[in-house]
Amino acid sequence: MRMDRLDRLAFGGDYNPEQWPEEIWPEDVALMREAGVTLVSVGIFSWARLEPSEGRFDFGWLDRVIDLLHEGGVRVALGTPTVVPPAWFYRAHPEALPVERDGRRYEFGSRGAICHSSPAYHEAAARITRALGERYGDHPALALWHVHNEYGVPVLACYCPPSAEHFRRWLADRHGTVDALNSAWGTEFWGQRYGDFAEVEPPRLTPTVGNPAQRLDHARFANDAALANFRRERDLLHELSPGVPVTTNFMVSPTQCDSIDYWAWGREVDVVTNDHYLVAEEDRNHVNLAMAADLTRSVAGGRPWLLLEHSTSAVNWQPRGIAKRPGEMARNSLAHVARGSDGAMFFQWRASRAGAEKFHSAMVPHAGTDSRIWREVVQLGADLGALTPILGSRTTADAAVVWDWQSWWAQSLEWRPSDDLDTRERAESWYRALYDRHLTVDFVEPEAPGLADHPLVVVPSLYLTTAAAGEGLTRYVRGGGTLVVSCFSGIVDAHDAVHPGPHPGPLRDVLGLTVEEFQPLRAGETVTLTGPDGPALTADVWAETVVTRGADAVWRYADGPAVGGPAVTRHALGDGAAWYVSARLGHDGLAAVLAAATADAGLAPRDDLPRDVEVVARTGAEGDTYLFAINHTAAEAKVPLAAAGTELLTGDRATGHLAVPAGAVRVVHLAPPTR
Repeated sequence: MRMDRLDRLAFGGDYNPEQWPEEIWPEDVALMREAGVTLVSVGIFSWARLEPSEGRFDFGWLDRVIDLLHEGGVRVALGTPTVVPPAWFYRAHPEALPVERDGRRYEFGSRGAICHSSPAYHEAAARITRALGERYGDHPALALWHVHNEYGVPVLACYCPPSAEHFRRWLADRHGTVDALNSAWGTEFWGQRYGDFAEVEPPRLTPTVGNPAQRLDHARFANDAALANFRRERDLLHELSPGVPVTTNFMVSPTQCDSIDYWAWGREVDVVTNDHYLVAEEDRNHVNLAMAADLTRSVAGGRPWLLLEHSTSAVNWQPRGIAKRPGEMARNSLAHVARGSDGAMFFQWRASRAGAEKFHSAMVPHAGTDSRIWREVVQLGADLGALTPILGSRTTADAAVVWDWQSWWAQSLEWRPSDDLDTRERAESWYRALYDRHLTVDFVEPEAPGLADHPLVVVPSLYLTTAAAGEGLTRYVRGGGTLVVSCFSGIVDAHDAVHPGPHPGPLRDVLGLTVEEFQPLRAGETVTLTGPDGPALTADVWAETVVTRGADAVWRYADGPAVGGPAVTRHALGDGAAWYVSARLGHDGLAAVLAAATADAGLAPRDDLPRDVEVVARTGAEGDTYLFAINHTAAEAKVPLAAAGTELLTGDRATGHLAVPAGAVRVVHLAPPTR
């Protein structure tokens, strides 16, 4: 199911009219028309207004809002407000408030304080969802159902007694018998063996480190419990509002929500949507933006997705609310569009005067319409209107990166060989190195089919590696692919048990080596790697004692605990090659390894593009190409064009080289070649 109820790119944001006097609503709609707004999200936090007491509904105000938007030509993404049950609900059902590992119970007064195993919550959420579906399911303004809000933020797991009972049922379904659970969890260690599922509790606070397999299963359970709640609402809406897509807003970014397995969730929504907030203080934060957009598109299976929230300027829940520079909002927005979003939406339409996010930027800021932000909003609306031809086209990628949320959960547990070796950091560092080679990236699941579609596959961190994943990567290399695997991968199975035999378990054969011993480095310690002609490479945090068993050593350790041993290897296997990087290399080291690996993969370097000028292509069903050139630098850039085309934002003809002003974006339509 697609968002075919929109014939233009989505542009707008969260609209919370209940925060404002009703006489402002017509002004809002008039301003939306001025800005070119096509879609707004409504009702996400409105449960207390819609159901002021149990079973008593008040839809009059929402009727007027939706009708007003419809008259103004603005479509609606209607929220089910199940992220914030009303105060009356918690007064009647205090047990529905979630409990932390240490036994503390959260209280009402924020958002997302939900035990996803609560029967009372299930009943109440179904009641409000059904009422909304029955009333608005066929409203002509309705373009999308928006269930809940940012599942997993701020809390997902609950440790209360009803959740514990739900966890036991989940374990029985997953493992079948207590003996199978004991085997999976390795409960003979420290005498943790269970005789009955009734003896199992959630991994609450313990005197020392708890069972890591239990912790990993509980993270899976918490993800599944929330997903089951989404499915309940989705299925109701499918029944009551057939043909209207149903989604929920993800936070797909390794710097944002880490408790949701978005691979699983991406298969359950009709349209993948995402919220992304720039890490304002991060150097080159546009690279993190690109990574989040590529990851979101990959969760969507390569199909177009929708950026449902980002910010016009400052975000007040970051340590410092740093404002975006002139032009940065449009550049951020269009970078998401380049990487597959069919629009750009914001939190929120009008800046709030009260509440926790009153200093969060908005499309209509506190400064009003005589402001830089408003003028940029209006211009962005016009630009997105000019980009209507790209609607439904798909972003094309050059390489793939293997990413797995469950492996991240497992490696993040306590008592790993080094606290400094972080899954997220490695993924971001490898992605940055690929970005700097001007490669557009698809992310893939470890066991994903279709790896052969990518000449290069990078595994930045895969601590948890199944046998099936190892077999798939081996087939990929034998079939002619180029694989790059980073350190501390292939270590444990799905239960966090070390694979039998030497590391790296199911990756031994494809890499042509074994790892005899991990060699974590002391704080501040570095090691030097020497190899091909050129400067030596430097690594910190991590090294390994590697024994080659068919692989060739390309770089060796010149010093440190593994001195003289292989550090970076290459294994020719079948028609392809597999590279292994056993140390935590910095950016220059990753660039050197990728230069060699991309040569293996036949990916030519883009020496004709300056650093921080990204060029990304979207391709339509008829073969039309839309080339996005995004200039994050302070100087004009010249982007070479393989063919002539029309620049959509200016209407100019583009031939030979495309001039992209400093801080600007240009989009060239290249028609398919005539036959």
